[in-house]
Amino acid sequence: MSSSAGAAIKFVGVFVGLTAVGIGLMKAVVPTPEQTYAAMAPDLRKKVDANRAARLAMEQEYRQQHNIKSVDPDNAQPVWANKL
Repeated sequence: MSSSAGAAIKFVGVFVGLTAVGIGLMKAVVPTPEQTYAAMAPDLRKKVDANRAARLAMEQEYRQQHNIKSVDPDNAQPVWANKL
């Protein structure tokens, strides 16, 4: 094996090792979303819950509008299809 191939293998090994250490460190140090939520003050939890409820309401409204538009017979074909 030439020295450049050995150096490349060594580099890949070090790179993979450092990446694995970084991922392991992140898993050990960063809290889960549930832990973060549990550590919040009660007033912040209320704000988070209100934001979640508002987001879910917006998503539900979007889904309803999307379902209405997808059932509409005018949307069954492309707009330019009438001009053919």
